[in-house]
Amino acid sequence: MAAVQLISFGYLHGAAPAAHLTVDLREHFRDPHVSPELRYMTAEDAPVRDAVRSTPGIRDLVAATARAVTAFASGPSAGAVTVADGCAGGRHRAPTFALLLAERLRAQGHEVTVTHRDLSRPVVER
Repeated sequence: MAAVQLISFGYLHGAAPAAHLTVDLREHFRDPHVSPELRYMTAEDAPVRDAVRSTPGIRDLVAATARAVTAFASGPSAGAVTVADGCAGGRHRAPTFALLLAERLRAQGHEVTVTHRDLSRPVVER
């Protein structure tokens, strides 16, 4: 199977990284940032991961994105496939989505690396 690079990021910290596929999680999925008890946590904390995982539609989007990766990987070039997924600050939805996608892709036999570009950045007050 193809090598896959997943990059989570926050749009409030800069432009999306170059990728074959970019997934924007800002509009359609609940933002844990709006919950005061989750705001200063990150995807490294179980309550944030649980909140994102329980968001309606997120698992369907993970499955659809995994299918898209497989389509890219089955093309005539042998290069790695890069997927960037972003949310507002890059601390909650995007890194959790990247971890869920990585888990699914690894189960399908892909070699996956995950980078969280903005996970350690400070909370953007909005």
